[in-house]
Amino acid sequence: MDIFYYIITGALVGFTVGVTGVGGGSLMTPFLLGFGFPIHTAVGTDLLYAGLTKTSGMIAHHRLNNVDWRIMALLTAGSLPAAALALVLLSSFESKQQYGLLLNTALGGMLIVTAGVILFRNTLRQLPELHLPAHIVLPLFGLVLGASVALSSVGAGAITAAVLMVLYPSLRTTRVVGTDIAHAAPLTLLAGVGHWYLGNVDFVLLTGLLIGSLPAIALGARFSDHLPEKFIQPFLGVLLLTIGIKLVLS
Repeated sequence: MDIFYYIITGALVGFTVGVTGVGGGSLMTPFLLGFGFPIHTAVGTDLLYAGLTKTSGMIAHHRLNNVDWRIMALLTAGSLPAAALALVLLSSFESKQQYGLLLNTALGGMLIVTAGVILFRNTLRQLPELHLPAHIVLPLFGLVLGASVALSSVGAGAITAAVLMVLYPSLRTTRVVGTDIAHAAPLTLLAGVGHWYLGNVDFVLLTGLLIGSLPAIALGARFSDHLPEKFIQPFLGVLLLTIGIKLVLS
């Protein structure tokens, strides 16, 4: 019966992602913790789940010419090495319980940042273009993001999109979304496979989440124009902020 609950969870998160565009990691991992999964299993399974789903999204956006591959390459130049180093750090611990606190703190911090991005998304869109050297800024941002995602499973979507909106306000929304997903795909896939190697992936859970979420994301996208996003996104922002503060303080 457990897989039935996993399918329902995948469907709930998938539908919410389809409606709001909020990244699945910021919602899925807290859900899994609520089910009683240890932090390393929640983070590892969610990362591999995200890697598989975002890879299909990357292919779809590439076909629609929605990916700026130069921006994606600059981001991955920093994020992939940082994620690999974070995984090496985790492998240096003698047991999963020893790095549980590190994962817990990273997750709480990234949820707080993601909540801020959601709550102030419209403000970020209105900021003037900064004209910073992309070849320096994007890899540096990727370094921080890559390590954070590998440790928390959160941030590859919403935070990257926010940074791209600030750095490239003239970039059309579809290109922001497509580039964001194209960058998140290899990052989360690498981190997910790394956590698999560390024994942090529950494949029964992963299967249930995929079965539930894939059709639900498509369904949520169909309803996105008919639901009050201006109320849903602030609610999600406050919810993630509350969870994040609780995790950081615990």
